[in-house]
Amino acid sequence: MTPLLSVRGLSVEVPTLERPVRAVEDLSFDMAPGDTLALVGESGSGKSTVALALLRLIASPGRIVRGEILFEGRDLATLREEEIREIRGRDIAMIFQDPMMALNPVHTIGDQIAEAVRLHLGGTHAHATERAVELLRLVRVPAPGRRVRDYPHNLSGGMRQRAMIAMALACSPKLLVADEPTTALDVTIQAQVLELVRELKEQLHMAMLLITHDLGVVAEAAGRVVVMYAGRKVEEGAVRDVFREPRHPYTEGLIKVSRWESSGGLEMPEIPGTVPSPYELPFGCSFEPRCGSALPACSRDKPPLFELAEGRSSACFLAAADRS
Repeated sequence: MTPLLSVRGLSVEVPTLERPVRAVEDLSFDMAPGDTLALVGESGSGKSTVALALLRLIASPGRIVRGEILFEGRDLATLREEEIREIRGRDIAMIFQDPMMALNPVHTIGDQIAEAVRLHLGGTHAHATERAVELLRLVRVPAPGRRVRDYPHNLSGGMRQRAMIAMALACSPKLLVADEPTTALDVTIQAQVLELVRELKEQLHMAMLLITHDLGVVAEAAGRVVVMYAGRKVEEGAVRDVFREPRHPYTEGLIKVSRWESSGGLEMPEIPGTVPSPYELPFGCSFEPRCGSALPACSRDKPPLFELAEGRSSACFLAAADRS
């Protein structure tokens, strides 16, 4: 099947107080129509930068240094701004972590959804407002005919996130990018929003790129997973294969912590140390200082991404040794 999205060798540079740093380095992955792919990793792994890069929302002077972002065969990295604006919101839409940061506080929810409809689909304001009511009903906002007149601060956190989802779905996109869509919500509302997103994805036949640090969410919602660490992909595979037999020590650590959180065990497992500063990345494998299974080569050489099987890869010398 021809990929809907094909990311090839993507590297992104972002500004910091000291100097520009590579937030994403040489990332590649494919998504077919209808796929759900999860990008996972700790804070600072680069996964949210990937989302912004796909939509060409990297704030200047940040930039895509190299690589291709092929969406239906067109390279989004090289399109003119007016061309990317036609795709952004219509064909690719995004749900942000914090709806209060993404929603305009001085415009009603209905006006903001209607604006997205008119921008890409045209039509009258009245027709766009009707569509806004339909979308709020679709995402199960109570009394949608009244809620269209509310401002973001009038809504609870869960309702604001539903309004954000409604706005993202305004033009029935082919790809939905969901960046930590439940982080700011309590556990009960998280489950409701995730179930809603899954149902809408199937109903509208969308592909979804799910960006999260929560492996429990990945297990429930995704078919494939890409694990990122310090800006690089360190493992990829089908969720069931990665969870059953992780082939990178970092992935193994994440899974142990996730299983402890779901089981409520007494002694919490941990991954020692922290994600390295982008200013001081280790010379060899970025995970080597935190790894209890490191080989001598790990401190000298940066491991490439080894293909272990079809659709299964790991950037780990141990995984490569096990394969041979």
